[in-house]
Amino acid sequence: MPDAPNNIEHRTLTLLLSPQWEDYELVDSGNGQKLERYGPYEFIRPEPQAMWKPALKEKRWQSAHAVFQPSREESGGHWIFKQPIEPNWVMRYAQLRFQVQTTAGRHLGVFPEQAVHWDWIRDTVLASKRQTQVLNLFGYTGLASLSAAQAGARVTHVDASKKALQWARQNQEMSDLLDRSIRWLLDDAMKFVQREARRGAQYDGIILDPPKFGRGPKGEVWEFFDLFPRLLEACRAVLSPNPLFIVITAYAIRASSLSLHYALENTINDFHGKVTSGELIIQEKSAQRSISMAIFSRWSASK
Repeated sequence: MPDAPNNIEHRTLTLLLSPQWEDYELVDSGNGQKLERYGPYEFIRPEPQAMWKPALKEKRWQSAHAVFQPSREESGGHWIFKQPIEPNWVMRYAQLRFQVQTTAGRHLGVFPEQAVHWDWIRDTVLASKRQTQVLNLFGYTGLASLSAAQAGARVTHVDASKKALQWARQNQEMSDLLDRSIRWLLDDAMKFVQREARRGAQYDGIILDPPKFGRGPKGEVWEFFDLFPRLLEACRAVLSPNPLFIVITAYAIRASSLSLHYALENTINDFHGKVTSGELIIQEKSAQRSISMAIFSRWSASK
């Protein structure tokens, strides 16, 4: 009987970076924090992964416009403003224009590391050269939806937050995409997909960005590890006979991208294509160190 191997060689995990940003940059990081620029303003937010020392001097950090002070609750805390800023302002990525602002949480309405997905979705839709139906679940402020619509897809965007949907509609207007086909729906992701399956709806592309925990518009509870496998099964039921892509991003969960990889492989095992999985990263301007922001897995059809 052969000896068990000491190491397991596995498929390469991919690190995806979004290098095309002009209105965003990770200026520096260290001591459990990151210094970031969003348009004309700089912010300090917690970053537990930054266990090293900052590359820039303390005086440079002190020039930040605001600092997010976390509380003991997982997502709680508040902003401390050191300099005045506008209530909201406009940022750009490629041909997209969108509103950003500090929120009650630590986020500002855009996750810059996801821009690499926006580009990939846009390019995939354009390359298909056919009418494409795209479903975006947990769509937040709509930038993935706008990227797909900009490429000509008909998009169904679902989110449980009325405020996020209003914000997404504003981003559509700012990006001059009001002539594009986007359905903005306030709904629970699981219930919506199950209804779509009963109606016989079909989608060529599916975008999934589920939170670790959340609530639907009627108080429905979302817990990632309990419900995500069921959601993937429901999404499989609404895939068209000739789908183009599925992309999944997950934040703040105790799991490797291998978890998403195997789950996605299992979901689309009867379609030809390629699954790529790994981490979305951002890289400092100061010392070129990278921080992993999320895990991802995405499938695209074979040409």
